[in-house]
Amino acid sequence: MTRKAAASPPVLDDPIFPDEDTPEWTDDQVDRAELAVGGKVLRPANGTLTRAGRPPLGDAAKQQVTLRLDPDVLAKFREGGPGWQGRINAALRAAVGLQG
Repeated sequence: MTRKAAASPPVLDDPIFPDEDTPEWTDDQVDRAELAVGGKVLRPANGTLTRAGRPPLGDAAKQQVTLRLDPDVLAKFREGGPGWQGRINAALRAAVGLQG
């Protein structure tokens, strides 16, 4: 049985030119970045941007459940287009007498 040679990492054609997918850092970004050497932080980050995305929901977060519905009921909600899950939630809230 022959052993396959380990794949070598890809080599850039010309290392002088930067990778097109990785933009060069601006001076402002370098000034705000955390500076660390060997896992020891020499300068903490300053004024960095917050992460994009949904803010924390806290206690108002919804729970994911598995629910079995009749096909005709599901079809009726889905024919209304996007947001059908929210419409089911609203119908259930109304059915049990909750506002919202």
